[in-house]
Amino acid sequence: MSSSMEILLSKRLKELREERGLTQKEVATALKIHSVTYLHYEKGQREPPLSLLADMARFFDESVDYLLGLEN
Repeated sequence: MSSSMEILLSKRLKELREERGLTQKEVATALKIHSVTYLHYEKGQREPPLSLLADMARFFDESVDYLLGLEN
């Protein structure tokens, strides 16, 4: 994943979480991952595997393309 996609992904994850009034821990629990792992995704320090990216898109009711910044 290019660094610009990583930046957009982390920004969109944070925006979507905050829009829904959720904590990082709540999102991580829903995605069945450790909260520190989610924190790394939201800060752009790690890339989620494709299967988790799909789970994130379903959880936030957005497309993977939106999460990656390929569409608005």
